[in-house]
Amino acid sequence: MSSKTLGDQGESCAAEYLRRQGCRILTRNYRCKIGEIDIIADDHGTLVFVEVKTRRSIRCGTPAESVHYRKRQKIVQTAYWYLREHHMENAHCRFDVLEVYAVGDTWTVHAIKNAFEV
Repeated sequence: MSSKTLGDQGESCAAEYLRRQGCRILTRNYRCKIGEIDIIADDHGTLVFVEVKTRRSIRCGTPAESVHYRKRQKIVQTAYWYLREHHMENAHCRFDVLEVYAVGDTWTVHAIKNAFEV
């Protein structure tokens, strides 16, 4: 399985996890000139910008550890762009990281709510 396929399946797994948690998926793979956000969801009135990281092992660290400072800044800037584009500048927002572990045929999601702040 290619890393792109693994990532796509991880994002689908993460979206399903969010739905089961009661979130409404607004957008997947939102792109603008600044960057991309994997999933944007509504969690009972809170707008959630989600970065999904999928791994087969933690040999090189946890998936969340790969969301470094520059990546977080790009996500925040992209979120601002989304908020302006949708006239939602006053929305209550949160930034989550969903770690998806694909081990054999088992897919496990570990959610880190408020993984970082603006």
